[in-house]
Amino acid sequence: MKAVLQRVREGSVAVEGEEIAAVGKGLVILVGIGPEDDQPAAERMAAQIAALRIFEDDRGKMNLSLLDIQGEALVVPQFTLYADTSRGNRPSFTGAAPPEQARALVDYFADALEEQGVITRQGEFGAHMLVSILNDGPVTIQLQG
Repeated sequence: MKAVLQRVREGSVAVEGEEIAAVGKGLVILVGIGPEDDQPAAERMAAQIAALRIFEDDRGKMNLSLLDIQGEALVVPQFTLYADTSRGNRPSFTGAAPPEQARALVDYFADALEEQGVITRQGEFGAHMLVSILNDGPVTIQLQG
């Protein structure tokens, strides 16, 4: 399981010109699922993300978590995180989980974030999405687990 976290002031996802999900201060989380990933991995990553101290306190130090600031999360399925470009200029995505497995695990991950106490919205799996991000910092963190 791979995730790219972007600390945002706001983020949204549109499909076919219509906004389907939006968040305020918090994180946009791009999530890729590999074939070996499972529910315990999704739970661990959700717990880590909820507690990750990447928001500034009143002294400007990154000491606060998503939970501390009562921030929101926008989960965006992103199989392209498993791109393999080692054989030329056209990426291969054979390292990503099959769509049925990935869809179920992205949903499970979003539910696990909700269980951690994070207000969570989702993009649409398999859709062509336009993702708007007002990156704050910018702060971008990569996780793999």
